[in-house]
Amino acid sequence: MQEAGIEMVRYADDFVLLCRTEEAAWSALERVKEWTVQAGLTLHPEKTRIVNAAEGEFVFLGYRFKRGKKYPGPKPLKKLKDTIRQRTKRTNGNSMACIIGRLNPVLAGWMEYFKHAYKTSFPDLDGWIRMRLRSILRKRSKRRGRGRGMDHHRWPNAYFAGLGLYSLAAAHASACQSSRR
Repeated sequence: MQEAGIEMVRYADDFVLLCRTEEAAWSALERVKEWTVQAGLTLHPEKTRIVNAAEGEFVFLGYRFKRGKKYPGPKPLKKLKDTIRQRTKRTNGNSMACIIGRLNPVLAGWMEYFKHAYKTSFPDLDGWIRMRLRSILRKRSKRRGRGRGMDHHRWPNAYFAGLGLYSLAAAHASACQSSRR
């Protein structure tokens, strides 16, 4: 590909070819198809496609690339939320500090991988996590439902920060600051 003037980004068996024109992209795709046939390999029919990165979107190594920005992909988001749901069941008998202590390594590890994602990826996720924690506190206060309404006054964001809850938005801001130095 390099000899043909085509930029290739790869990791293990995944790769993206970067071309300047649609014609060059179709030509590169034909080259790859020929090479895979010769090597006895097949391209994944759903993953193999041509996308204008400025207009469309695609997923590569867990990141969703859309209009020149990177976001966490749908599968990693679902996996993170499933893990958080498992650790924040409303019937959890552990202290809030213990629950947060079990969440923080998951959040920190996920953030370490997705720290290059666009900044709007994190505030809503932080809010969703705090809602899960407020739901536990509501249950312990003999209230029904999710954390909402006046719960933000009963247990403000600062309450969870005081207990040491890892903030994805704050960690992203910090990572962006440190990379500019």
